[in-house]
Amino acid sequence: MNLEELREYCLKKPGVTEGLPFGEDTLVFKVGEKLFLLTSIQTGNSFNVKCDPELAIELRERYTEVQPGYHMNKRHWNTVYMNGSLTNKQLHEMVDHSYDLIFKSLPKKIQEEILDKK
Repeated sequence: MNLEELREYCLKKPGVTEGLPFGEDTLVFKVGEKLFLLTSIQTGNSFNVKCDPELAIELRERYTEVQPGYHMNKRHWNTVYMNGSLTNKQLHEMVDHSYDLIFKSLPKKIQEEILDKK
């Protein structure tokens, strides 16, 4: 997966917006104004995603491409490297998990508004 494929995958999800709130190099994806993924435009070889703390540890132990979140809360965020070792399916599952965690944390009213726009 490359940066453009990652971007397209994220933008297909309901209610997702993209922006550059941290500067020109950091592309951020949000749902309901809450961040679920960020990546460097310049390097484009990794992304940070939110993760259940127990699953985060399991993924880090299983895959060298999954590391504690760079510049993030390391209990809840992973940095995932897109170097070709993980399949697109595995990468999509990590993105989906992050999106789902954030979506489920949104107030029910906002969840319903997002789903109504689908």
